[in-house]
Amino acid sequence: MTQHKVGTREEWLAARNELLAKEKELTRRGDQLAAERRQLPWVPIEKPYSFDTDDGPRTLPELFNGRAQLLVYHFMFGPTFSAGCPVCSSAADSFNGAVPHLNARDVTFTCISRAPLEKLQAYRQRMGWTFPWASSYRTDYNFDLEISRPEEVTREFLAGGVPPVAADLAQECGTEPAAYLSEAPVMSAYALEDGTVYLTYSTTARGLEFMMGYYGFLDRAPAGRNEGDPPQLWMRRHDEYVARS
Repeated sequence: MTQHKVGTREEWLAARNELLAKEKELTRRGDQLAAERRQLPWVPIEKPYSFDTDDGPRTLPELFNGRAQLLVYHFMFGPTFSAGCPVCSSAADSFNGAVPHLNARDVTFTCISRAPLEKLQAYRQRMGWTFPWASSYRTDYNFDLEISRPEEVTREFLAGGVPPVAADLAQECGTEPAAYLSEAPVMSAYALEDGTVYLTYSTTARGLEFMMGYYGFLDRAPAGRNEGDPPQLWMRRHDEYVARS
């Protein structure tokens, strides 16, 4: 017998309509925030960077691939990693389908990571992805934009102890905690005008949940995310769930 509140169809409709009003309010507020994002001041990126890509070395303007807008997901995959971050990987499963729709709206999408290109290509093949992925290996790009930080700084931060979740994720990536936590998941938006690239928006942490499509489904499932308190780290690479069941 369920422990959840049970009611009639009429009671459910009344409660659902009350909730619908709040959902519509949230949607309108989301539209307002989207407009405010577009009003942020633009920051010119003047330093030249060269990225390794499937098509050879490319500058930041060249990553736009002829379009005026560029969205970059900074995937946590450092030079010493043997595999990409499982959480980033769970989000990346939705990227392939989004790319053609973004391209149709004058937006190019790419991931950028600090691991060498060969590692990224091999991992992308394992995961069955086809979206563009560039390597910023041997460049200052990640550090200049404060997406990554030097490992020595991270080691000082961890002097008091390594959080268990960080230790687990580092192990999942085949690296040590300091190397894992020196990377960060960040989404950046750029505009290209008259040859100049501008940073227009950036977000991280829970600001990235919109890229994790499964959360939207779970939030509407009867048990919700059901992650516990504090939340458990349950995400795995999609080819690992069966092995762990």
